[in-house]
Amino acid sequence: MKKIKCEDLGINMCAFAVSWWGKRCVLEKTVKHDGEEGFTCQISKIMEVKKLRNRVETDKCVRRCGLDRNTLGISSDSLLDTRFTCNLCFSHCYNHCPNIVHLFTNLAAAEGLYLPKLCNAEGGNVRREMSNIRSSGIVASGPIQSASILIAPAVTQEPLQFNSMSFAPVTNGV
Repeated sequence: MKKIKCEDLGINMCAFAVSWWGKRCVLEKTVKHDGEEGFTCQISKIMEVKKLRNRVETDKCVRRCGLDRNTLGISSDSLLDTRFTCNLCFSHCYNHCPNIVHLFTNLAAAEGLYLPKLCNAEGGNVRREMSNIRSSGIVASGPIQSASILIAPAVTQEPLQFNSMSFAPVTNGV
């Protein structure tokens, strides 16, 4: 298997990828000296993934989870969108796309939110849980091809553990 290096990935494969050494890849916007905008795949300096190394997320999981390959940076702002959160929590994403679930579980944790609790919430409770999230307010001004572009780093203090049967996050005694 070829070792994935973020800087070698094209912009159509970068978002939601994890390098062979466990660093998340992020799509970044660059501006050249002549003012022309470009995009590059970079290593995230803030998010590390120990158990899900050397992976480019499948197009199937990106679609199932309601994401866009052209997303810039890493942000918890997507969790503010009820449609996205429903897609993320729906079993076709939550039980089959561990890389994406891991990413958004950590982003939610950085906002003080426990993703499994959000996913188990019913009706108005989902909105109440989501109200705990505060938008970073940092959003890029324009899309790449019609994509939603969000930029905002987030960090979590503890890595998640995954149950080997379902890939759903489990906690230590909670």
